[in-house]
Amino acid sequence: MSNIKKVNLGSQGLVVPAIGLGCMGMTTGFGGNVYGNADETEAIATIHRSLELGGNFLDTAEAYGPFLNEQLIAKAINGNRDKYIIATKFAFEFDENGQSTGKINGGRNYVKKAAERSLKHLGTDYIDLYYLHRLDINTPIEETVEAMSELVKEGKVKYIGLSEVGSETIRKAHKVHPLTAVQSEYSLFERQIEELGIIDTLNELGIGLVAYSPIGRGFLSGNIQKPEDLAEDDFRRNVIPKLMGEQFYKNLELVNEIKKVAEEKDITPAQLAIAWVIAKGHLPIPGTKRVKYIEENIAATYVSLTQEDLNRLESIIPLGTETGARYNEEAMKGVNL
Repeated sequence: MSNIKKVNLGSQGLVVPAIGLGCMGMTTGFGGNVYGNADETEAIATIHRSLELGGNFLDTAEAYGPFLNEQLIAKAINGNRDKYIIATKFAFEFDENGQSTGKINGGRNYVKKAAERSLKHLGTDYIDLYYLHRLDINTPIEETVEAMSELVKEGKVKYIGLSEVGSETIRKAHKVHPLTAVQSEYSLFERQIEELGIIDTLNELGIGLVAYSPIGRGFLSGNIQKPEDLAEDDFRRNVIPKLMGEQFYKNLELVNEIKKVAEEKDITPAQLAIAWVIAKGHLPIPGTKRVKYIEENIAATYVSLTQEDLNRLESIIPLGTETGARYNEEAMKGVNL
């Protein structure tokens, strides 16, 4: 294991490496390929290489596949469960065959059902961090969190969190059972939760921010120079407005400015984007399914940025810059900030 920096995620006692590994792209999911085709052997090798480098915090969800992602992680961690910190999520409702009902379900009974299913698919008897993946607007958040807290009492879950919710929901939930983390999209390209004061709420309550898509859906890597660089069935071409139409080319100009800063520092633009999130005091979980990129991403934890560096990056994409919606209209319905 390397000496990757460890950080407290929130204030409830969970200690994690300064970077996590988003596993969503390691399997097909949400009805198609996410970030292009995946190879199981390479994905498992990526998880193992991450552990060798000190990166043992894995992020998955019941919805990724559905079920396939958790099952892949079970294969990867088999015999080494105690060396990993596993975060998974529930709320998108599925029947036992993995068929979606089209609903978000945060009801007490579904919380228990989904948790038992995730434990089975992960091949473990406990989940380190269990998130509500999306808010069920038809169930009081207090009911959902009460059910999650019962899982903690039973020893099936160690810590709990929410995903893509606003300050009011966070405060209500935190009163029922202390939250360890809130997961939301956050990057140089996507700072809506900062604009809405959600990060201020998290800081006030001692809750960690887990930032997914810290490389801006891969755009901040600088490797995507035209829409055709993404496979036709890659969901980013059809679901992510930042990467579509005229907005793509506007954002590309910003990416190319960030590339210049990275070149000066002799690091990749992706490493710069990750280092920015860490310097802001948050936990990035860039997704990858390739050994090459896990090595590059973890190396970003050793990059130091000064306040001057942060100011320069944020002057390229100032708070409030229009970079396009995070998801298309249909997908945004599940985001309740």
